[in-house]
This record gives sequence, C-alpha cells and structure tokens, in this order.
Amino acid sequence: MQKIVPSLWFADSAAEAADFYVSVFRDGRIVDVSCYQADELSQYEPDLAGRELSVEFEIGGYRLIAMNGGPQFPINHSISLMLNFASSGREELDRVWSALSADGSVLMPLEAYDFSPYYGWLRDRYGMTWQLMLPAPGADPRPFVTPTLLFGGRAQNRAGEALAYYARTFSGARVGLRDRYTAPAGPAEPGSLRFGDLLVFGQWLAFMDAAVPQDFSFTCGVSLVVRCSDQAELDRYWDELSAVPAAEQCGWCTDRYGVSWQLVPANLAELMALPGAFEKLTGMRRIEIDAFAEAPEQEWVTQS
Repeated sequence: MQKIVPSLWFADSAAEAADFYVSVFRDGRIVDVSCYQADELSQYEPDLAGRELSVEFEIGGYRLIAMNGGPQFPINHSISLMLNFASSGREELDRVWSALSADGSVLMPLEAYDFSPYYGWLRDRYGMTWQLMLPAPGADPRPFVTPTLLFGGRAQNRAGEALAYYARTFSGARVGLRDRYTAPAGPAEPGSLRFGDLLVFGQWLAFMDAAVPQDFSFTCGVSLVVRCSDQAELDRYWDELSAVPAAEQCGWCTDRYGVSWQLVPANLAELMALPGAFEKLTGMRRIEIDAFAEAPEQEWVTQS
C-alpha cells in the first residue's frame, strides 16, 4: 500500500474533479468512494450531508485523494504534482497538457529550460497545479508522479532545511538530488534549494525554494496523508511533525514549515465503519486507535 497519499481539498467538487483526472490519464481509475452520512455534518458543512467525503483515485498507479470539506482551503500551488514523461514521451505530455490546461491557466509555458528540454507548469480548472516535464539527458530516473513542495512566502529559503528535517523524521528516508542557487534569484538566496528530492517509504518528494515572490504558502488545500501501521508509529510522527496546536484536529496537524499532514491508521476505513466512529473522530486531535473500539455509552430508561 502507498504510504504517503496527497489529499486535495475541494469545496464540493471532489467527485467531479476525480472523474476529470481519471479521464485525462489513460490508466486512471477510481479506487474508492466514501460519503458523509446525512446526520454527520450538522455543525460543520450541512450542505455536504449525503455527498462524497472522499474519492480515492489513481493515475499512473499513484494513489491520490480528493475530498470535500467546504470552501475554507482553496488549493494553491505550494504543493503541485510533477509528472515525468520519460517513458511515454513528448506526444503524451502534449496530450495531457492540453487536457489539464483546458479552462485552466499557464504558470510557466511549455518550452525548453536549462533543467529540462521540455517543461511547463499549469493550474487546472479545479485549482490544482501540475508540472509536466521531459527529463534532461542523463538525469537520474524518477517515477511518473512526484509531489513537489514550493517554499515561498513565510517559508521562503527553507526548502533545504525542510528536506533535511524530513530525512531525519521519517524512518529509512534517503536524500536524492540537491541543486542549490549559486546567485540570488528573486527571493531565493545563494545556497537555497533550487531543487532537491527525498525518497520516503519508497516514494519521492521534491522541494524547491521559489525564485519568484509568492504571497502564499502551505495550507490544508493540499495535505499529505501518512498511513501508519499502528499507534506507536502514528504517535512517533505526530510528536515529530505537529508544531501548531491550534491546527490539531481529526488526525490533521501542521508542521514547523506550515505543511499540513494527516496521520491516520492504515485501517482507518475499517475503523470508520464502527458505530459512532464519526463522532469519535471529530472529538480527537491525535487519532487514538483503541478509542474506536470502545462501546458507546448506554442510555438507560427507567420504567415507572
């Protein structure tokens, strides 16, 4: 099972967006759909009652989650998805670019850059951003999908620090590339990270310091779900990552760089099928696995 799964936050269009994404990629598929129960959102987003809570889907064998959560956290491009077309080539890249950019916008046009013979960055119709590229000749092999963290705004020039921090935090992580700026580039200082990546649980994450001033940084719009094997693993990563107590809710936490994480048990779907699971989850900060198995309180009726 894929250990880290990017989660994309939508106001109410998660199912529509997921259907769009799987239609764009030749091997895209919907994996699972869960819905809010009609009575679960009275105090949160009542308009979502009965609607899709989350839609898990795959592109290129890579798992993603689209979730409906209301309008609080629109997606920005602090976390994008980098697509490497090394195996499928330019024609397929052009096809996917055309589909994703329809009714969207271009952030960097498709053309040659010093780091890639063919690269572009776009925002799609739902606000999600994608970097499409052909790798430079001789580049180290990388998978088709790599979540890419852009450090700008209040996180500017901290990409290298964050990469090293996550390498220490996650068991068995291995640092890959580290390409640094040698001269100032907009807000990027010499020595900050032009591009770097990290192998975590067999998956690559990429890190970049912004070379153009950004008025945004990380939010819950795109979070990273870590599916933990047991309570001990969940607790270990929670203790390492959670740095903003006010952001702790339902297994969500925010780290020192502002990145949002969801630390959840790998069998969360099974736990959520237990009686009273939704109410228990919404009362938690850090998820406590054993609490889902506790019997609900009995209501005693006195016979007169």
